[in-house]
Amino acid sequence: MGALMVVPLLAALLLAVASASVTRAAVSRYSGIAVSVVVLLCGTGLLLEGPQVTTVADGLLRADSLSAFMFTVIGAVGLTSTWGGLAPAGSGASATAAERRYATLICVFLGAMSLAVLTDNLGILWIAVEATTIATAFLVGHHGTRRSLEAAWKYVVLGSVGVAIALLGVVLLYAASRSAGEATLSWTVLVSGHLPLDPGLVRVAAALAVLGFATKAGLAPMHSWLPDAHSQAPAPVSGLMSGVLLAVALYAILRIQAVADTVLGPGLMRGLLLTAGLGSLTVAALLILRQRDYKRLLAYSSIEHMGLIAVGAAVGGPLALAAVLLHVLGHGLAKATVFVAAGRVLAAEGTTQIDDVKGLLVRRPRLAIPFVAGMGVLLGFPPFALFFSEVAIVVAGWRAGLGLAMAAVLVLLLVLFAGLARATAAMVLGPGTELAQDGATPSGATSPTAPLAMALGTTAVVGFLVPVGTVLAQAAAAVTR
Repeated sequence: MGALMVVPLLAALLLAVASASVTRAAVSRYSGIAVSVVVLLCGTGLLLEGPQVTTVADGLLRADSLSAFMFTVIGAVGLTSTWGGLAPAGSGASATAAERRYATLICVFLGAMSLAVLTDNLGILWIAVEATTIATAFLVGHHGTRRSLEAAWKYVVLGSVGVAIALLGVVLLYAASRSAGEATLSWTVLVSGHLPLDPGLVRVAAALAVLGFATKAGLAPMHSWLPDAHSQAPAPVSGLMSGVLLAVALYAILRIQAVADTVLGPGLMRGLLLTAGLGSLTVAALLILRQRDYKRLLAYSSIEHMGLIAVGAAVGGPLALAAVLLHVLGHGLAKATVFVAAGRVLAAEGTTQIDDVKGLLVRRPRLAIPFVAGMGVLLGFPPFALFFSEVAIVVAGWRAGLGLAMAAVLVLLLVLFAGLARATAAMVLGPGTELAQDGATPSGATSPTAPLAMALGTTAVVGFLVPVGTVLAQAAAAVTR
């Protein structure tokens, strides 16, 4: 089964090279979709293996239940974003330099994210996360406008600071293991409890690593790059960043948390993550009410959901962590869908201002329906996955004695619900006073609808599938003492 880990990485590398060197338009057009399909199929294959651990290259690549689950999420979200964001085919047989660069970076992004969740080495995980900073910086600035280049520069500066802090934490963990007699960055060794790691050194290392990876995850107060980057990037890239990049950064935090909890107990990480989670929910609640740009609105929604995931990780335990993973899957699929739909609305309407987009359900129903359905998922309506994950996180927190924090979460979620619902209603409701000009087909109406329907359908049924519950429990057990 080791091939299921190696093949996707090789596919991402080979297709990245092909996209950069081959001028045929079909190669650039479909390379990202091809990588996503390979990752999704291989991730599903690893999940079917159950709790069995698969290793390659003397354990350098290692897939347990959590790795396999996150690997599958990368494939599913990647396919939704790349396939759903596929524009109508052009008339040219050759791809432009910009199209080839875009396709190459998408393949690099998917390959780096896959490596991050498949490696047993925290140093390689850090390198993979840093590689995405380079790739996504160019993707954010793909349009070449002043605002997109400014957003890309801001992302590079803040992201680099974050990963530098995370690197310092990883180095200190290595120093702690070396002083304990076995120099290693293998998280399986670090969580085994066999090394007498210095608690003081681990405390500083874990705090720095979490702070650094929290920057990549978009958690407050290190979130300021996220609204600009998500709002200026091409729609598929925004979906990938929100559904994959942020989730993989949270995955890194979960691995660090497991090490810290083994050496120090749960107190330190619970305090850090609960503070970051509640802070993110508060920031999102305060700013989402005043947003007038629907892409920035979705970006602040990402901060909200990352904050809720951080709260669930702080609670810990099998129920909360299983709910966190369900939330990662549901949020990734829904956010990829909504960002792709928002990109189609932008192409048709020519604006990202909420006040300038009215009556979409009447005027452009094929664009409005996936947007509304995706927003329904993000708002936590049943029977979608986020309804069950949010309820489970709050219940688990209440049982863990965090009743006051859970009450604050509920209040903030209510404010966020009101802000998102109001903005969505303003865009899609009302009379259709402006038809598509000259009866032309709106941009995006001929784009693929199947990936969006599949993603939303998955979020609607996944909470009821017994095998999914088993997978979530096994994945949560990988980081539960």
